Amino acid sequence: MPSSVRAGLRSILRTRLRSTVTAVLTTAALLALPSPAADARPASAQPANAQPANAQLADTSAGFEQQVLFKASQDPGYACFRIPAVVKTTQGTLLAFAEGRVNDCSDAGDIDIVLKRSTDGGRTWGPLQVINEGAGDTHGNPAPVVDRETGRIVLAETYNTGRTDGRNCDVPCDRTPHMQHSDDDGRTWSEPRDLSDEILPAHWNSWYATGPVHGIQLTRGKHAGRLVFGVNTETWNGERSEMGVPPAGGWGRVSANHAALIVSDDGGDHWRIGATDSYPIPDGGTFRQKPSEMTMTERADGAILVSGREQDGTDLGHRTQAVSRDGGDSFASPFRALPNLYTPQVQGSSLRWGDRILLACPGDPDRRRTMMIRSSYDGGRTWDSVDRGTVVTTDWSGYSDMVGIDRATVGLMYEGGTVDARDEIRFARFTEDWLQPRRGPDPTTADQAPEARRASVLGGAQATDGVIGGALRFDGTDDAVRLPYREQLRLGTKDFTASLWFRYSATTGEQPLLWMGGVGGTQPQVWLRGEPASNRVQGLITVRDGASAPRSASVRTTGAYNDGQWHHLALRRGGGQLTLFIDGTPVSTADVPGSVSRNSPFGVHIGQKLDSRAHFTGAIDEVRVYDRALSDAELTGVRTTNASVTRDTVLWLPMDRVSGSH
Repeated sequence: MPSSVRAGLRSILRTRLRSTVTAVLTTAALLALPSPAADARPASAQPANAQPANAQLADTSAGFEQQVLFKASQDPGYACFRIPAVVKTTQGTLLAFAEGRVNDCSDAGDIDIVLKRSTDGGRTWGPLQVINEGAGDTHGNPAPVVDRETGRIVLAETYNTGRTDGRNCDVPCDRTPHMQHSDDDGRTWSEPRDLSDEILPAHWNSWYATGPVHGIQLTRGKHAGRLVFGVNTETWNGERSEMGVPPAGGWGRVSANHAALIVSDDGGDHWRIGATDSYPIPDGGTFRQKPSEMTMTERADGAILVSGREQDGTDLGHRTQAVSRDGGDSFASPFRALPNLYTPQVQGSSLRWGDRILLACPGDPDRRRTMMIRSSYDGGRTWDSVDRGTVVTTDWSGYSDMVGIDRATVGLMYEGGTVDARDEIRFARFTEDWLQPRRGPDPTTADQAPEARRASVLGGAQATDGVIGGALRFDGTDDAVRLPYREQLRLGTKDFTASLWFRYSATTGEQPLLWMGGVGGTQPQVWLRGEPASNRVQGLITVRDGASAPRSASVRTTGAYNDGQWHHLALRRGGGQLTLFIDGTPVSTADVPGSVSRNSPFGVHIGQKLDSRAHFTGAIDEVRVYDRALSDAELTGVRTTNASVTRDTVLWLPMDRVSGSH
């Protein structure tokens, strides 16, 4: 569409939708999916700009239905929609907010805050309303909160100067918090007001972000009625020249990150900074944590569970949590990263529903894809593993928000697409029957390392004859052994030795044998796998060293060893070398210094890749990992006599016995 035509449409759209006349509700274009868990290929049931009033939603019989809510092709005047947020008003109306990005999908361009309303529980939606126009600047990060006592909806948001080159906001970014409200169920909105005097202290002088996700009103304890939403901010330690020229030492740098709760006890008329957790960023650029984009839930005990995105800190994991027990005035302890809650670096959303807390975020720890709903039944202390979560879609997916529609139904608003997670924003409705039922304990197998807990046996892996006693056979579909996280499994910068026996005859696909750490080209990790199509077995490490970029080193055999016979495989890091041993024959390459377990989700799996996209077909026996380099003699003893080398053992799975049943 020519830019002049698009601009005209956009102008007409804004004029029409700012009126106070209640629009006739129409449905959004449908997203037809074969099944939530299938490889989703969304396609509108009608032409891209159609919104048929009598359209039926998909998969209602299965307790799940979804539709496209915001998309450039069906909402003219915008190139991209991002950053969803959704709340239910006291009148039962659903308000779905998003950023309408005018020129492109970049974060710092011409961005409006837009809204659609639904009065029938998210089955149909009214037309797009522009409630805050950027007019060339960035107006975004919507964080709505509903005051149940007055019916007022308050909307926190953040501004910065827009740009037209598609780049991000310069550091320090001139971000400022604002707020507007609606007293007529979201039909019309007040003029925004600047909240800088209340919640923008002088040292929060660079990045500043409200939400982006709904806030909450507390219902329990002496702070009942309080409104709460989250912000994350940064401190910049430099000084700008008035002439716009860098001073001799440069512009300075970001020296601290802050995660905070913002609270109001008068229905949103006044706000103050509550609980705050700050993390310094040293000169070297390596820091422990950077909690951001926080979602919060009031637990059954009245405490506030705060779950945030964690990005690039040395702590393991991309999700981090803290709890406030005093209504958001302070955190009971600093944020704590969750190593084995697999998710990429992305915003997530939470919602208390019955006896569980739901968490929506992608389940692929490397990329923004595979939107999932996971549950906690103990107030967020533990979360469902990926194999226990319910898959919404296996295609690309990103930011999200959730809302309780009624006692039986939850609404999920999320970014998704077949090409990119930013293709569109979808709205899904689901019931508890659609969620995976709470599963009992998995079968287990013994880990004989000191102080180790038993490992979970997943998917129904079966016993088979091993090299020494029994072994486990994997079906290549969903079988695996997963170890519970414990600190000793982090190999860090240490030397190490991994050893196992394998037997397989597959001729295609990745054949993961042992996987420790993250996944993808940039996350610290250690793995061993067969690659029969390339006629090799490979061992690889990826490391992080300080603030430098990740580096990898790999060692490969010259054969696939997929002859259906038992073979011994070992990977050793030590003496400046990374060495792969196959049946006692070594192949070496130079080591790369750094940590093999840092700043990423951390899992230890036998027979499975961490992102669940590859499984081993064959049998595995006697898996051992040591946090030192075994000598050649020790390795020979392990291989030829199954020698019991116990010193510095961090993992020892005989794989000969499974307890419990599926």
